[in-house]
Amino acid sequence: MTRPAVLHVIPSLVTGGAEHMLASLVTAKRAAPYPQAVANLMAEGVYTDVIRNAGVPVYELGLNTLNWPIVIVRLAALIRKLSPAAIQSWLYYGDLITTPALYLSGRRRDTKLYWGVRCSDISQRFNAQSRLMVAVCVRMSHLPDAVIANSYAGRNDHRRIGYRPPAFAVIPNGIDTDAFRPNDADRARIRAELGIAKDAPLVIHVARVNPMKDHGTFLQVAAALPEFRFAAIGRGTEALQAPSNVLRLGIRQDMPAIYAAADCLISTSLFGEGFSNVIAEAMASGIPVVATDVGDAREIIGDAGLVAPTGSAAAMIDAVRKLMGESSEQRQNRTNLCRERIVTQFSLDRAVANFDALYNGGIEALEAKRGARN
Repeated sequence: MTRPAVLHVIPSLVTGGAEHMLASLVTAKRAAPYPQAVANLMAEGVYTDVIRNAGVPVYELGLNTLNWPIVIVRLAALIRKLSPAAIQSWLYYGDLITTPALYLSGRRRDTKLYWGVRCSDISQRFNAQSRLMVAVCVRMSHLPDAVIANSYAGRNDHRRIGYRPPAFAVIPNGIDTDAFRPNDADRARIRAELGIAKDAPLVIHVARVNPMKDHGTFLQVAAALPEFRFAAIGRGTEALQAPSNVLRLGIRQDMPAIYAAADCLISTSLFGEGFSNVIAEAMASGIPVVATDVGDAREIIGDAGLVAPTGSAAAMIDAVRKLMGESSEQRQNRTNLCRERIVTQFSLDRAVANFDALYNGGIEALEAKRGARN
C-alpha cells in the first residue's frame, strides 16, 4: 500500500466520542486527500467497517490486559513497515503505547508524534489504576511534538496536573452539519413512531448510563415537569426507573432524526466532559440546549442556550421552563442561532481543516490557521 502520511493509533473502535471523531476525520472528503491508516490496539469495533469502506486501512493489534508489551512490539513493527510522516495517538492508552513503540521502531527522528486528550476534570473521573496511567502520561508528556486537546477545559486541566508538552493546541470536535440539521419529515416520523403529538413539548437527554452523566438529576427534572414529554437515549437508559412522562429508548442508530424530533436537549453531566458532541449535534439540529457548566459547554453554547450549575435539578428545571416558555418568534431566533453557531465555529469541515494543517505543516501551520489562543 501507499505509505500513509498519518497513522492514527486508538485503543478501540467501539462507540464513543473519540472513536466517532477519528472515523469522521479519516473518512472526510478532501480537495487534496493524503493517505491515512488506523491502528486499532484491540480488535474490530463499530467503526472498523466504516473506515475500511472509505478505503482507509485498519490494522488490529489484539490488545488485552496481559499482552501490552507484545502489542508495543507489534505496533513498532507496523510503524517501521508503514514509515508514516506523523502519528496521531488517541486517548491515554493510545498515547502510552504509541510512544515507546515509536522509539522502538527507530523512526522517532523521522516521525512527528501528536498525543490526543479528550476529557476534563480527570481527578474526579478515574479509579486508582487509571490515575496511575494518567500519572505516567504526565511524566512522559514532554516526549510528543505536541498534545492536541478537543477542549480548552481539557487543556487547562491537563496543564494543571502537570502536562508539559512542547506545544499544547486545541482542535474542537467537528459536527457534520449536513447530517445534523432541522428536518420536518424526520420530526413528524419519529414523533409518530414514539406516540408524541405534533405540538407536545419534547425534551431529550442523550447519554449512556454512568455516574458522570447524572441521570438522577435528569429524572428529577422530568418528574417536576409532568406537562412535558422526555426521552432518555443511550446505553442502559432502557432500564431506568423513570416517571411515566419519560420514554426510555436505549441505543438509537438514527440520532439525527431523534434530534430533529426534539424541542430541547438537557445535559446533566457532573464532570469529565471535554467537548460534548451531544450538545453540538443538538444545536446543529436547531435544538436549544440546557447544560451543566462542565468542560467546554459554555464555549459551545454561547448565547444560544442556557448553562446551569452541576447537580442542581432546581436550576435545570427553571432553565427548561424558560426555554420552553419562549414565544414562537423567540424560539425561531434561538433555533437559527444554535444552528449558525455550530456551522460557523464547530463544523466537521473546520475540524478537518485544522487537523490537516497540523499534519501537513506542523504545529506552526495549525496555529497560523486558527490563531494562537493560550
